[in-house]
Amino acid sequence: MRGSNTTVVTTETRTREEFTPSVCNGSDKRRVINGTGASISGKTPGYKPEIVWRNVIIFVYVHVCAVYAVYLGFTKTKGATLLFGYLVASCGGFGITAGAHRLWAHKSYKATWQLRVILAIFQTIAFQNHIYEWSRDHRVHHKFSETDADPHNAKRGFFFSHVGWLLMKKHPDVINKGRKVDMSDLEEDPVVVFQRKYYLILMPLLTFVLPTIVPIYLWNEDPWVSWYTCLLRWVLGLNFTWLVNSAAHMWGNKPYDRNISPAENPLVAFLAYGEGWHNYHHVFPYDYKTSELVFTINAATIFINFFALFGWAYDLKTISKETIMKRVGRTGDGSHKAYENNNITQIINDLHSESKENVWGWGDEDMKEEDYKCVEIVDKTGHGKLSKN
Repeated sequence: MRGSNTTVVTTETRTREEFTPSVCNGSDKRRVINGTGASISGKTPGYKPEIVWRNVIIFVYVHVCAVYAVYLGFTKTKGATLLFGYLVASCGGFGITAGAHRLWAHKSYKATWQLRVILAIFQTIAFQNHIYEWSRDHRVHHKFSETDADPHNAKRGFFFSHVGWLLMKKHPDVINKGRKVDMSDLEEDPVVVFQRKYYLILMPLLTFVLPTIVPIYLWNEDPWVSWYTCLLRWVLGLNFTWLVNSAAHMWGNKPYDRNISPAENPLVAFLAYGEGWHNYHHVFPYDYKTSELVFTINAATIFINFFALFGWAYDLKTISKETIMKRVGRTGDGSHKAYENNNITQIINDLHSESKENVWGWGDEDMKEEDYKCVEIVDKTGHGKLSKN
């Protein structure tokens, strides 16, 4: 489902504006990011969007099938098939959230080879492109958020950031900036390398073939019912992920930074396994929880914490409470619960200043020394320690 320069599926969008000065060149407003201008209008001179009709046809087909599958779910589909579909969908969800997003794209924690293999299998089930491409596009998204270099630039509207970006060829800026993002860590990960090499074999098998034939052969499900249910599972997974790119950039409060579009959206957090706490995530992209609190609607955090109990997940990076409160006091919109208890008495101006450049996550070349110092890393034994490795 990929054309030249065309991606089929990914997650999220956008970061800090308060530190990125703007200059105007006629009607084309450009933000200066990392020393280069990047259009935010989607109207780069000479650029003409090109629709990939193959993707349009495929997505129309699978969404129509998904609607029909909902009808079958109430009239014909066996309960075992629905339960199986939910379990497969859950695996795919963790593969994207705990795997491609928090582990590989942001490096917010580390995992043993056993957990990396499990997450790679789960991520393949989700079919949102292989880990390397997913992570590269996501790092570009954070680094050049809401410019034409952002694969799903929210400035181009809800439809584009939700699914439209997958229905047309990538903007040249996405390709050019993608070549400059450091991906050496993934290029040295044998699990990522293996999955990327054999993706066109593994993906159809794990995403469509096995989830379709298992109900047919194990409990005699109708073949067409099994196929439509399989497509429904995939379509729901895609749309739940896409909501992070679209809805979580448009609706919700902004307790950590009122100057950016990503917001705290509980509904998206529920549907996307904890990825809806988006205002926090874009302020602190290297926190493994992608939210301030552990005990929120955040299934992926529970997943990671479970594997941390026996050492398969370790070096979990999180932000100190003091740093969070300082940021809340300085740039939040006043909706944080700390205001309810009058815990914030004043806005302190001489605080730790986060990187003025957008960063994609832990280890980005534009992270400042102060950024590393405000992060607490919990090792596999549960003891806190400070580190920048």
